[in-house]
Amino acid sequence: MKTPAAFISQKPPSPLFLKFTSNCNSKLLCANRSQTIQCGQIKSFENQPQKWSIDFKSGSEPIHLIQNSISTAATSASESASRTMKKVCLFYCPETHSLAERVAAQSDAIELRSINWRKFKDGFPNLFIPNAHGIRGQHVAFLASFSSPGKIFEQLSVIYALPKLFVSSFTLVLPFFPTGTSERMEDEGDVATAFTLARILSNIPTSRGGPTSLVTFDIHALQERFYFGDTILPCFESAIPLLLNRLQQLPDSDNISIAFPDDGAWKRFHKQLQHFPMVLRMPYVDLYCVHHAPAYKNSC
Repeated sequence: MKTPAAFISQKPPSPLFLKFTSNCNSKLLCANRSQTIQCGQIKSFENQPQKWSIDFKSGSEPIHLIQNSISTAATSASESASRTMKKVCLFYCPETHSLAERVAAQSDAIELRSINWRKFKDGFPNLFIPNAHGIRGQHVAFLASFSSPGKIFEQLSVIYALPKLFVSSFTLVLPFFPTGTSERMEDEGDVATAFTLARILSNIPTSRGGPTSLVTFDIHALQERFYFGDTILPCFESAIPLLLNRLQQLPDSDNISIAFPDDGAWKRFHKQLQHFPMVLRMPYVDLYCVHHAPAYKNSC
């Protein structure tokens, strides 16, 4: 319990109200004398220590007790930190339910929110977001899984609806970008479906906080960033550090080589794995090369 600032008469206070102890950093300032006297620590009724400065205004005026700025600043900083902690409402699809629970267990700032994933008799989705008014002004995220084409439409329906519920910001977490390997044309008539999916996600409505943030991991090619429009902010993350950590924990970590299926995979990831011996398959000559990057071509 905090002791409020108070006025105390110059008459010595009763021991029931205040108790002075020695060795305190508080100062006793006297207006009629250029003297600073070290005073003790003032304890409240509950015997909870508080640091105070005591100021004599004049001989006839009462003493002013003012709480020291150090204690006040610490309390204000603690309260400010609790107020500014970013709370996130995390929605999920049925495929990512268990993953969402594990994510929420890592932080008290994450609150799980569910969606009713129902279907009509004809198989089309009949969806409902419970307590939609409760997420107004909140930071909202959706943990998606585009594991099959049939799952994409129902999740897109929710993804398009959430930012329009007057939320502060919206983040789409898509761990795997499924059409990433179809990012280019080799023959006239090929359809680059990576560009198609990127255009679909680029049309997610804007929330109060601005464009949607898209987080995906280890996308097939970094240049796919430019497939997205200006109304979405793609953030490409990588799980390679987690793989490295796991490999280093193995008992035979000194006897591990990393194999790449083609030259493109080597170009994409070899910088993050360069302290391991590497195996590169070169299908156009049906040859395997064992090398240490980056001078592997000279050793083949």
